[in-house]
Amino acid sequence: MGGTIVHVGAAGAGQVTKTCNQIVVASAVEAVAEALVLAAKAGVDPAKVREALLGGFAGSKVLEVHGQRMLDGNFVPGFRSALMAKDGRIVVKAAEDLGAPIPAFREVNERLQAMLPAGRGDLDYAALVTLLEDEAGRSVAGGDR
Repeated sequence: MGGTIVHVGAAGAGQVTKTCNQIVVASAVEAVAEALVLAAKAGVDPAKVREALLGGFAGSKVLEVHGQRMLDGNFVPGFRSALMAKDGRIVVKAAEDLGAPIPAFREVNERLQAMLPAGRGDLDYAALVTLLEDEAGRSVAGGDR
């Protein structure tokens, strides 16, 4: 699967690492979605904004891959929203059990959980952008929603 193996500790450390990964990835997907919707709402081409951001410090695999998915409206699942929502619940529980603050991720988790009643659980989690598009009344692919 992966090319790099990092021993992170005793039994259970791998689960903590996966939990940390989900915090970073889901939060980054939400941030990309917010940026592209803000651009669209302002009348600035979200594709051009993505292109500019890729050339700077904001450049990332999430912006590259999921940003393009958002622009294309391509939500064929690579990782379903329902699975990311499940992972979001795991993150919150782990943080509560440890007394670790995760204020920003709590907000992202609310968005992940909202995908399920919106009927978007079977879409790729890049479809988080659709919740924002609905709220903004504007699609990043262009036009009103």
